[in-house]
Amino acid sequence: MSKRRTTIRPTGPPRRFRWCGIWRRRVNEIVLGGAGYAGLFQPVDADSAQDALTAAWDSGIRAFDTAPHYGAGLSEERLGLFLRSKPRSEFTVSTKVGRLLYDDPGAPDGVDDFYGAPKRSRRLDYSADGVRRSVEQSLRRLRLDRVDTLLVHDPDDHQAQALAEAIPALARMRAEGLTSGIGVGVNHVAVALRFVREAPIDELMIAGRYTLLDRRAEDELLPECAARGIRVLVAGVLNSGVLVNPEQRPVFDYRPAAAEIVERARALARLCAKYEVPLRAAALQFPGRHAAVHATVLGAGSRDEIADSIAMLEFPVPDELWDELMSSAAL
Repeated sequence: MSKRRTTIRPTGPPRRFRWCGIWRRRVNEIVLGGAGYAGLFQPVDADSAQDALTAAWDSGIRAFDTAPHYGAGLSEERLGLFLRSKPRSEFTVSTKVGRLLYDDPGAPDGVDDFYGAPKRSRRLDYSADGVRRSVEQSLRRLRLDRVDTLLVHDPDDHQAQALAEAIPALARMRAEGLTSGIGVGVNHVAVALRFVREAPIDELMIAGRYTLLDRRAEDELLPECAARGIRVLVAGVLNSGVLVNPEQRPVFDYRPAAAEIVERARALARLCAKYEVPLRAAALQFPGRHAAVHATVLGAGSRDEIADSIAMLEFPVPDELWDELMSSAAL
């Protein structure tokens, strides 16, 4: 098995350094997620997708996360096209298993909020054979012979099969050298805890549960991962948009936010405004302040969104604001 190359560190001090008088997030702790440039919420043309990936690369980002689910394979195809001209030693890629794709001329547009996707449909499959087929298909779309990490994607309603079949299949692929690390990518703390405790995983991606608004991963999940040496990647840090601007985009976990959620987000925005800090700056920087978090996954899908995300990660946030934010109410 080839030696693992990783862009995140399992141990060490808080990962910030002084840059021109402000605290700046290191780009090797940032992962670009693959849903945005694959048409999440609105279609994205091929040129715009490549432009977004170029912007991420030019900013120094070298870690990319994707999945067959994102745009019914479109994310993997676009990422593979972009990376084909890049030296393999200079980037890392993670993708996911649990959904097999098949050609479907009647597939409607907008399934699971992805628009402009190829005419394909998804079938949940957490069996050992399904996982193997999924990886083979992903490698073809990515134009790679291996990926750095493979994650079981959203096994919420199939946990027993994922633990009995998908995880052992990924472990065999790890032993074969098809990947260097295996793990799970989920949205719910209880599901994450089960896999952390019962499966031989290297990495956990938790989406939406360690944010300024929702800190449910904080008390039990993050300490458990730290104790077991499991790398944690935090995704969904803007909670689908409510932490960008709760007035203009009151969306939480991909759905219209409840009034209570919107009011909590507004309270956070008012706190940030008191210190002249954009809410999204604090939201993007928040996960990386925890010692157990190894990387933050950006959901940006366009050149402008990526540039804004980098600017917000560099925006100075005073300690006094962090103190107030940490003492504020969260889910």
